[in-house]
Amino acid sequence: MKNFVLTSDMLATLGGAFYPSGHSMLMFPDAKQARQAANQLVERGAVTSDAIAYIPPDVLLSQISPTVADADNPLPSPGTDGATVRAFTALAREGHAALLVATPDDETRDAMMAALEGIRPSMAQRYRALVIEDL
Repeated sequence: MKNFVLTSDMLATLGGAFYPSGHSMLMFPDAKQARQAANQLVERGAVTSDAIAYIPPDVLLSQISPTVADADNPLPSPGTDGATVRAFTALAREGHAALLVATPDDETRDAMMAALEGIRPSMAQRYRALVIEDL
């Protein structure tokens, strides 16, 4: 598992809000549960450790939350990317930690969700081209 660093390819073309296409964002009530989930994903073969980035609440608030500052300016965002980041922000303010997991296809998404058996994310979204999917 690697530490999260926001890169330009994780931003929406229109508005610049956080939109890591081909990835799933999983929020957990605390760092311990996020790390447990990451270990379980690797141990059960859903993904490799380098496909997972850990995002502590302070990093989410400092790197991801600001991406929505101008996402609705001058026009409202055409999608839910801004609202989704605001939901992540609200959870991070309560101490929730996150995992950003590479899920380029439905098979990887299904394997990830199956591997999380017994661990329930507080919020889980998968970013695809033009769609944010609730998991």
